Amino acid sequence: MKYSTAVPAAVRALIREGELTGPTTGYCDGYAQGNLVVLPKALAWDFLLFCQRNPKACPLLEVADAGARSFSQFAPGSDIARDIPRYRIYRDGILAEETTDVSHYFDERDDLVSFLIGCSFSFEAALLEADIPVRQIEEGVNVPMYNTNLSCQPAGVFSGTMVVSMRPIPYAKIPAAVAITAGMPRVHGAPVQIGAPEAIGITDLAHPDYGDAVTIYPGEMPVFWPCGVTPQAVVMHSKPEFCITHAPGHMFLTDIKNTALKY
Repeated sequence: MKYSTAVPAAVRALIREGELTGPTTGYCDGYAQGNLVVLPKALAWDFLLFCQRNPKACPLLEVADAGARSFSQFAPGSDIARDIPRYRIYRDGILAEETTDVSHYFDERDDLVSFLIGCSFSFEAALLEADIPVRQIEEGVNVPMYNTNLSCQPAGVFSGTMVVSMRPIPYAKIPAAVAITAGMPRVHGAPVQIGAPEAIGITDLAHPDYGDAVTIYPGEMPVFWPCGVTPQAVVMHSKPEFCITHAPGHMFLTDIKNTALKY
């Protein structure tokens, strides 16, 4: 199976069976991918407000009912607890575990609320269609992601700074890349910085905080988009008692076409 052209349900089945455990960049061309945050119901309202106040970093796509294991609008019949290649478990803001299955947490408690947040992988197909390179796909690695000094607007117990993803773009194609992504605000929208990483607190592009470094060729400029790993940085800063997320770059594959998320 060519995962780039496969339908999401087929790839989710392979993930569920343990056959796919790597990053999902380049999978299921044309279909939206999403970031996952799972919190106890007692914290769900604060996090919902946090997403509403920070729509570029946390563009909210769907919220499941407490205890539900499917995103009924974006992927009917899915299993939130098994359909992501790799999960992270945070306890009091500390990364406690990485795993490929979080079913037992949903079995043990019925108060878990799952949030699906837009992902920049969703606009990569549109970039490729416009002959704009996506370097991590070319090099077969995870997208580089960096912590920044850009403060998010706090809500309840949640506060922290934005995480960004980076793609090197040829100078002449930057305007097109900005225009394409600006038209998809539900998957992070336009870049927040172009060409000056130090302006947002990034000092070493060769050593991303998450993901893998990629090559930046002469005539290219690093372009930075808001990233759905932001909630993980916020969790580490805010220290809620329990949280499940995706591992960076290991996304939830939805049944919704990217075109449905455009203006």
